[in-house]
Amino acid sequence: MALAVFITIMYLVTMVANGLITLVVISEPRLHNPMYFFLCNLSIIDICLCTTSVPQAIANCLVDRPVMSFARCYTQMYAGIYFGSTECFLLAVMAYDRYVAISNPLHYTIVMNWRVCILLALGTWLLAFLLAIVPWLANQFHICGHNEINQISCELTAFMKLICSNMARSQLTMFLNSTAIVLFPFCFILFSYLRIIVAILRIHSAGGRWKAFSTGGSHLAVVAVFFGNCIVTYIKPQSKVSQDSDKILSVVNGVVIPTVNPLIYTLRNQDVKSGLKHLIMKKL
Repeated sequence: MALAVFITIMYLVTMVANGLITLVVISEPRLHNPMYFFLCNLSIIDICLCTTSVPQAIANCLVDRPVMSFARCYTQMYAGIYFGSTECFLLAVMAYDRYVAISNPLHYTIVMNWRVCILLALGTWLLAFLLAIVPWLANQFHICGHNEINQISCELTAFMKLICSNMARSQLTMFLNSTAIVLFPFCFILFSYLRIIVAILRIHSAGGRWKAFSTGGSHLAVVAVFFGNCIVTYIKPQSKVSQDSDKILSVVNGVVIPTVNPLIYTLRNQDVKSGLKHLIMKKL
């Protein structure tokens, strides 16, 4: 019951916070630029990612022996993989956006025009489907045993413990997917921020350096939280026995991170806070 109450509160905060960011970015003309366009995409992904598993997790906490059909479990698992993978690629795109904005501000609007932004956003959704969903749909495997998942929801690492055929192929698929979806975007983000740091050090004024650093600080905090949890969850070797730490990581990934993301951006971003105040004043 305590876990159900905690998850419910976090879910409500996630929906309200990300919903407000989406409304503010759409309604405020001064926020119609690439940075906030991608932030709006991130909020939508967090809403979708949280909704795929949290309502079912809350229901599971209130039942002694929760039961779910295979079709429903597959749908929840694939949806979680898809939205999580999309967020990985979107964070890499946001890092590239910050790099262009800081290292080449005079040509920023030319390089990151609306056509490029829309293509990059659509590319993250398409690439996530091709790399995260298609390989698993093509990978045939069979479930055996008691068909019991020791988790609060149908999560990939817990579901793989039920597979009793093509284990080597399934583990290889997961390793290659995790490398392409998690490690490659993470390395790209690190490389982008190394270039950003070099560009910041070339700025002569202290005020200019602080402004440049603050524009990417929020994104870097989100990257650290999200990719840190993904690397611990999916890159480590998988065992056939579920542990309590897996459940904690699942709660962090599905509940805490979508809640933390909007709080990081709103607390550190004056434009979003002023836009939110302006939206509230218009409604009053």
